[in-house]
Amino acid sequence: MTDFVKFPPVNEQLDLIKRGTSEIIPIEELENKLKKSGETGKPLNIKLGCDPTRPDLHLGHSVVLRKLAQFQQLGHQAILIIGDFTAMIGDPSGRNSTRPPLTYEQSRENAQSYIEQAAKILDKDRTKIVYNGEWLSPMNFQDVIKLASKYTVARMIERDDFTKRFKGGIPISLHEFLYPLAQAMDSVAIESDVELGGTDQKFNLLVGRDIQRESGMEPQVILTMPLLVGTDGTEKMSKSYDNYIGIHDEPKDIFGKTLSIPDNLIYNYYELATDITNEELTNIKAQLEDSSINPRNIKRALARKLVEMYHDADAAQKAEEEFDKIFINKGTPDDIPELKLDNVSNISIIDLIMEAKFAPSKGEARRLIQQGGVSLDGDKITDFKAEITLKSEMILKVGKRKFTKIII
Repeated sequence: MTDFVKFPPVNEQLDLIKRGTSEIIPIEELENKLKKSGETGKPLNIKLGCDPTRPDLHLGHSVVLRKLAQFQQLGHQAILIIGDFTAMIGDPSGRNSTRPPLTYEQSRENAQSYIEQAAKILDKDRTKIVYNGEWLSPMNFQDVIKLASKYTVARMIERDDFTKRFKGGIPISLHEFLYPLAQAMDSVAIESDVELGGTDQKFNLLVGRDIQRESGMEPQVILTMPLLVGTDGTEKMSKSYDNYIGIHDEPKDIFGKTLSIPDNLIYNYYELATDITNEELTNIKAQLEDSSINPRNIKRALARKLVEMYHDADAAQKAEEEFDKIFINKGTPDDIPELKLDNVSNISIIDLIMEAKFAPSKGEARRLIQQGGVSLDGDKITDFKAEITLKSEMILKVGKRKFTKIII
C-alpha cells in the first residue's frame, strides 16, 4: 500500500511551480490535479523526456531539470525518461532540418553521462529513470499504423518547424512525423500527469495530451520553460554556438563565462538557473533597478553562486581570486598547461597558436591576432606574419582565458 504523502497547500505549490515558466496548459487542470493529490496523498507523475544526443549538459539543460527538482521538493514523483529509442529517430524540434539520429550504443553511452550530471540537480534516489525503448521497441508495424491513425497530417503540419520547411521546399521525412507520436506514447506508458519541456517542445507535449485522451486517459498538463539565452546574449545556449556554460566546466570557466553575459540577462539567469528563493529573487530585481548599484557586483554574486552549485564555496572563492588576478591585476593563472616543443627555435606566431590548439584553423588564428587577442609574455602580437624566437617558459595568451607555458 502506498504511503499517504502530505503536500504543501496548493497555493504554495503553485507559487513555486509558476516561477520562471512560459506556459502551463491548462492551469485549471493543474490546480485540480494538485488538489486531488492532496486529498488522496498520491504524488503526481511529473515527466521529463530527454534524448541523450550529447554526453554533456549545460545551464540551458538545467532550466527544465531544476523545474523537475522543484516538483520533487513538493513531494511529487519525478520521472526522467531517457529516449534511447527516440534518439535513433532524431527530433526536428526548433530546427530547419532533422537532428541526426544516434545509434543505440551511442544513446546508451550518452545517457549514463546525462544521468550522472542530472544528479547534480535532482535527488537521484527519488528520481525514477526509465528508457523509452522498453515500450517502443516491442511495438510492431500494426501497432505503429494504429498509433499513426490517431493523428492527422494537417495537425502535424501545424508545427512551426514543419510549416517553415514545407513552405521553403525543404524535405520532411515521414519518420519525423512519428517522433511526436513516439514521445506521446511515453506519456501513455508512464501515465504522466504533468510533462515538462522547453518552449520548442510545446507541439510535442500537446500531442501527448491528445494521444493520452485517445487512449482513454486523463490528459497531462504541459508546462514549458523558456530557452536560456547563451553568453553571447543573442542565441539560445548551445554548444553549437559556443555560448554555453557547462555543468561540468571548471570553476574558473563557470565564473569567467558568467561574467561575460550581458547585464540584461542577469535576472533571467538568477530566475532560471539558480535555486535562490522567490524573496531573494525579488531583492535581485530591486537591486538591478537601482541605478546606484553596479550590475557588475550582482553578476559577480551570480558567478559565485553558480560555481558553488556545481562545485563548492571554496572553489567559488578561488575562481574569483584567479579571475581578479588575470583580468584586473593582469597576471597569469597559477596553474596553466604546458606546451612542449622539441628542437624548435623559431616559429611563426600562427603556427605557434595552432600547436597550442588555441584556434581551429590558420584563418581563425590570423583573425585573433588582427583583433588584438594574442600576446606573448605580456606583449601584444599584431603582425600575423611575425616569426617568434622561442625560449623556455614563455607565456602565450590567446583570447581572454587561454594560456599556455612554452617549454623547449
